[in-house]
Amino acid sequence: MILLAMLAVPLAGALLLLVPGLRQNRLHGTVVSGITLILALAAALAFDHGNPRMQLEVDRAWAPAIGLRFHLGVDGISLPLVVLTALLTFLCFLYLLRHPAAGGASPALLTALLLVLEVGMLGTFVALDLVLFFVFFEVVLIPMYVVIAVWGGPGRRAAAYKFILYTLLGSGVLLVGLLLVGVNAGTLDMVELAARHGEGLSRGMQITAFLLIGLGLAVKAPMWPLHTWLPDAHTEAPTVGSVLLAGVLLKMGTYGLVRLALPLAPEGAEFWAPWLGLLAVIGIIYGALACLAQSDLKRMIAFSSVGHMGFVLLGIATLTPVGVNAALFGNIAHGLITGLLFFLAGAIKERYGTGDLDELGGGMLAKAPRLAAILTFACVASLGLPGLAGFWGEMLALLGAYQPGAGLPRETFVTFMVFGGLGAVLTAAYFLRMLAKITHGTPADGPVVAGVTRHEYAAWVPLITLTIVIGLWPKLILDLTSAPVRALLGGG
Repeated sequence: MILLAMLAVPLAGALLLLVPGLRQNRLHGTVVSGITLILALAAALAFDHGNPRMQLEVDRAWAPAIGLRFHLGVDGISLPLVVLTALLTFLCFLYLLRHPAAGGASPALLTALLLVLEVGMLGTFVALDLVLFFVFFEVVLIPMYVVIAVWGGPGRRAAAYKFILYTLLGSGVLLVGLLLVGVNAGTLDMVELAARHGEGLSRGMQITAFLLIGLGLAVKAPMWPLHTWLPDAHTEAPTVGSVLLAGVLLKMGTYGLVRLALPLAPEGAEFWAPWLGLLAVIGIIYGALACLAQSDLKRMIAFSSVGHMGFVLLGIATLTPVGVNAALFGNIAHGLITGLLFFLAGAIKERYGTGDLDELGGGMLAKAPRLAAILTFACVASLGLPGLAGFWGEMLALLGAYQPGAGLPRETFVTFMVFGGLGAVLTAAYFLRMLAKITHGTPADGPVVAGVTRHEYAAWVPLITLTIVIGLWPKLILDLTSAPVRALLGGG
C-alpha cells in the first residue's frame, strides 16, 4: 500500500488547497512533498533488490466490464525514477520558500498544480495497466501548461500552446498504439504483456504498434525532429517548471519506450531500431551545435537536453542489456544534473536580471565565487567527466552501439558510435565556451551579487551529492536495473 499512499498524499494535498476559507500555509507544498518523498524512500527500503520482478503491487478491479484494473508496482527500472521524482518535487518546494515564482496568480494555485503534476509523474512510473499508464501520462499536461502560461517569461503563452499541442498530438498517437496492442493481445496488463514478449501479435502488428507507441513517446523524450517545443518551454517556464520538465517529464518518454515498446513489440523494436539510432545520433549532434549557437543560458541548457536524451535513445536502440541499462542510468544522471543546471540558471537570472550570456559578462568567479563554483561543477558533470554521473550513461550507450543486439547492422551502429563520440566532444566545447564567457575574465562594474542562500543550498546540495555518489558507485543504479532489463528483453 506504500505506492497507493505515495499517490494519495500529493493528491490530497492539492485538494486541500481548494477548500474555501482554509488558510494557506507557505509550507504546505514542502510538507506534503516531504511526506511523499519519505514514502518513496520507504518503498526503496522495502524493495527486495535481489528480486527482478514487480514488487509492492496494488491490483484492484477498476472497470471490470472492459478489463481495466488499477494495477501499480515497482521494479528496478521504475524505482530510481520514483525516488528522483519525489526528490526533485520536494527540492522545488524548498526552493520556492525563498524564491517564489513571479506572477499575479495565487501561490496556492502553483502549489496545487505542482502537487497534481507530482501525482501524474509518479503514477506514470508505477502504473502497470496500459490505460492507467496513459491516464497518468496525460495528467501532467494541464498542470505544466498552466505553470508555463501563468508563471513563465514574456513568451510564455506561445511556449505553453506549443507544449500542449505537441504533447497532445503525441498522446493521441500513443493511445492508438496502446489500444492496438491491448485489443489484439486480449489484455491491458503490462506485466503479462511483457512476459509474452510479443507472442500473439503478428510481425506487421508489432511493427505498427512500435511505430505508434514510439512516436507518441518520442515527443515527450524529446527525439529530433519532434523536439521543437522543448527550447521555448524551458526558456519561458519558471525555474521549478524547468527543473521538473527536464528532470522528470522528459524521462516519461524514454521510460515508456523501455517499459512498453521494447517488451510488447520486440519484432517491431528490431525493425525500427536502426532508424531510432539514426534519429538519436542526429539529435546528439544537432543539440550540441545548437548549444554553440545560443546566447541565452536557459535556452542553451534546453538544447543540451536534446543531445543528452539522444544518448538515452541511442542506448535503447541497441536492444542490448548494456545499452538499455545505459539509457536508464542516463535518465537518472540527466535528471540530477540538468535539474541542478536549471536551478542555477534561475538563480543567475534572479541576481543579474538576465540570462543572456553577453549581457552577463565575465567575472562571476570574482563577484559570486560559490555560485560560479557550483555552476562549473554542474557543467563539468553534464559534459561527462569520469567519476561523475554524466559519464556512465553516455559511455555505456556508446559501448552498446559498438556491439548492438543480434539482427541489427553492426556497421551502422558503429557509425552511430563514432558520431555519438563526436557529439560528446562538442558537448564539452559548448559548456567550456559558456563557462569562459560568464565565470572567467574581469567582472564588469555593477551591483554586488548576492551569495548563495540557505534555501538554495538545501535544494542544490542533494543533487550535487547524488551526482558524485552514483558517478563513483554506478552499481547503485546498475544493480537495480540489470535483472529487470534482461527480463524485459527476453533474457530471463
